[in-house]
Amino acid sequence: MMSENMAAYNKNARISLYINEHNFEYDMQTLLMAFFPNIPVDIYAGGGSAYERAGIKDSKKEEANIILRADVKFLYDGEDDNVFVTLIKDESVLKDSAKVDFSDRKDSKNKIKLLMYGLLTKLTDKTLPWGTLTGIRPVKIAENLIDTMDDDALRNYLKETYRPDDKKIELSLLIAHREKKIIDSINKKNGYSVYIGIPFCPTTCLYCSFTSYPISAYKKIVPAYLDALKKEIDYVASDFFEREMNSIYIGGGTPTTLEPNELEILLSYIRQKLDFTYCKEFTVEAGRPDSITKEKLMVLKKYGVTRISVNPQTMQQKTLDLIGRRHTVSQVKDAFYMARELGFDNINMDFIVGLPNETYEDVKDSMEQVLLMKPESVTIHSLAIKRTSRLNINKKEYEDVMLKNNEAIMDMTGDYVSKLGLKPYYLYRQKNMAGNMENVGYALPGKEGIYNMLIMEEVQDIVALGAGSACKRVFEGGRIERCENVKEVAQYIDRIDEMIDRKKVLYGED
Repeated sequence: MMSENMAAYNKNARISLYINEHNFEYDMQTLLMAFFPNIPVDIYAGGGSAYERAGIKDSKKEEANIILRADVKFLYDGEDDNVFVTLIKDESVLKDSAKVDFSDRKDSKNKIKLLMYGLLTKLTDKTLPWGTLTGIRPVKIAENLIDTMDDDALRNYLKETYRPDDKKIELSLLIAHREKKIIDSINKKNGYSVYIGIPFCPTTCLYCSFTSYPISAYKKIVPAYLDALKKEIDYVASDFFEREMNSIYIGGGTPTTLEPNELEILLSYIRQKLDFTYCKEFTVEAGRPDSITKEKLMVLKKYGVTRISVNPQTMQQKTLDLIGRRHTVSQVKDAFYMARELGFDNINMDFIVGLPNETYEDVKDSMEQVLLMKPESVTIHSLAIKRTSRLNINKKEYEDVMLKNNEAIMDMTGDYVSKLGLKPYYLYRQKNMAGNMENVGYALPGKEGIYNMLIMEEVQDIVALGAGSACKRVFEGGRIERCENVKEVAQYIDRIDEMIDRKKVLYGED
């Protein structure tokens, strides 16, 4: 049996996946990585020549770093097409096969993943909370089937097809019903939502991979950045004037790194140019408590912002110091109560589970403090180690850091926020999440983050403005196309006309 503790393997540990053709390799790779987080999976596809190119001429002399070898063979014989999977770990060799109808790609993928999942479960003596589901939107499966199946039939389908545990099935059903009710009230065909990115932060957090730049070094460029944003806002006002804007979300980065007068310039322009008649939600992710002031909150209130976030990520000062947040727990509380005194009645707070060296008791203490503050919504994120984060780039520096998350911790956070009357309303997953868990948004009825649901469920066009933002067009039938703005701020400013032209192409006539 193999320990789930990364320390059980040497730091150069790798997994080899051999396939006799290029087929479903990504699905098998992500499943292997779900069982062995942060251990690279090398894919060698195409048969004998690929083995030679990999430099492996004698399987008995494979490098000591290979902790697991997976062999997959697709064999076609008319009506008896088969997939054979062999897993080799130390002295253990497990084999199994399944008949697959390759004319149905979705069914084939599910059967192949179930085949490998069964063998990995035997080999490791563990199961995954989400079973074979490795995508980011597991709730979407349930939501798409709600109208054709009753809940019991849907439970059975999810269990047989993907093998999630019962708690995840119930969570999926609860969110799917709640989310569908809200999304069905949105004008999906003629509506749209707007995202505006402010890519500046006080400092860069250890785990962060978003497009963000230190505001101290970019102060002088902010006016030019706002001018570029105005041009994109003009484009939206011109090309979308016959459509309904249903939500607007200003994120980042940290939008409140802007000074009060800069926020005034941006928000007044938005109000002047865009039609808010059908807007159900206006969110500004205030975010870092050390960037929030009374003057800034008063500007947000003046221009009708209906939902804000005050994001501590944790209420443990030792962790805040370690991850580079550079603010105190007291500042979190001060910012929250300041917003409450100014009349904000929909405040979200983000927390991350699995932060460096945090224990179950640390997370529990953070939740205890949340109970006293009584926010209208709480989002619980599972730490995901992103490729461009400092936690990954400088991973040798953090080799001794503990990253702990499991179902018990996630259940505990859910139990605590439920005491405030908050219910889960949206969910998504990411690669390399601590404990192979998920991100869940909880909210009071009527206080759900509408933009959060729309961006996850991909049912409406999202027009994204600002450096590093990505537009999404949803076509009839579900096809989705995207276009992105360049990430670097100076490039975004210099090439703003090109960024607008990209949108014109994406949102032009079919």
